[in-house]
Amino acid sequence: MATQRDNPYGSFNFLVDFATGDATTVRGGFQEVGGMNIEVTSADYRNGNSPFNHPVKVNGVYKVGDVTFKRGLIGSMDLYEWVDAVRTGQHKVIPRVTVSLQDEAHQGPVMTWILTNARPIRYTAPSLNAKTGTDVAIEELVLSIEDLVLE
Repeated sequence: MATQRDNPYGSFNFLVDFATGDATTVRGGFQEVGGMNIEVTSADYRNGNSPFNHPVKVNGVYKVGDVTFKRGLIGSMDLYEWVDAVRTGQHKVIPRVTVSLQDEAHQGPVMTWILTNARPIRYTAPSLNAKTGTDVAIEELVLSIEDLVLE
């Protein structure tokens, strides 16, 4: 449930749950979640008998964007195994993925985004570079979702 306050929340305390319902078992913290968006399409429409010489905008269907998850490589194979199952023909859809924002004291959630019917569409392995050996190995997973709801 959304919790309103006068100052904006920071974007750095969040939890991701891939339908396990268990926020205490950490399988790797995500560094970034991006691309959660809703876009409503519109169409130009003009009645033939309209007294105005311009169309009006009519709302059409809406669509949601693909969501990108980035996490430090921890040796866990769970994301890759999900992608592998989908690419080999298994219908592995997670019906509910939640992204929950917490406040600075890790109390919350103060806002939750629910991603409906998520399926992986791209996995990117970390870039490896021996020349700049200070970077963290980051893997990326892009999910196609059918709906996005805010709680």
